[in-house]
Amino acid sequence: MKHNHDDSATAVLERAEDKSSSGKSDADKAEMLKNMEAAGTPGPAHQALAAFVGEWKAEVKCWSEPGAEPNVSEGTSKASWTLNGHFLEEEFHGEMMGKPFAGLTLMGYDNTKQTFNTVWLSDMQTAMFTSEGKGTNDNKVITLEGKTDCAATGQKDIAVKTVFRVISPDKHIFEMFNDNAKSMEIIYTRK
Repeated sequence: MKHNHDDSATAVLERAEDKSSSGKSDADKAEMLKNMEAAGTPGPAHQALAAFVGEWKAEVKCWSEPGAEPNVSEGTSKASWTLNGHFLEEEFHGEMMGKPFAGLTLMGYDNTKQTFNTVWLSDMQTAMFTSEGKGTNDNKVITLEGKTDCAATGQKDIAVKTVFRVISPDKHIFEMFNDNAKSMEIIYTRK
């Protein structure tokens, strides 16, 4: 079933009308609709994500343990807007543990919470990794945090921090830290 933004706002207002005991006036209902529309409209934080749109070459470094030499591989990425500019969608193709893989990231900004959010999926796992955080330096640095489990070791609730850094219009860097140790760095260069 396909819903658009106007349908969900209408449904909320209809539920409010059905609860006649709530005493919501037409002015209250109009204010609720105005608030919902504002929360659902992309703004300046969404525009900051435009720095990631495009086709990219990726140099990937992965550390299996702190202080070890990284495994270095190459990949490609294509990032574009989806859902009317509400979210950034990145499709990544690379190599992990000597095998090709594909991954997908959805990234957005939640106007209500005032946080950036991501969901990461790949064809090497069945889990979804979600993270949330804030931007600094005019959103040229976005730092997100989440928790994950390790399928290889069985370790649960590993604290993961990811940092997106816009270096220039043609370069950005992604860093990942597991339990405060750097585990991955991807340098993206525009094709």
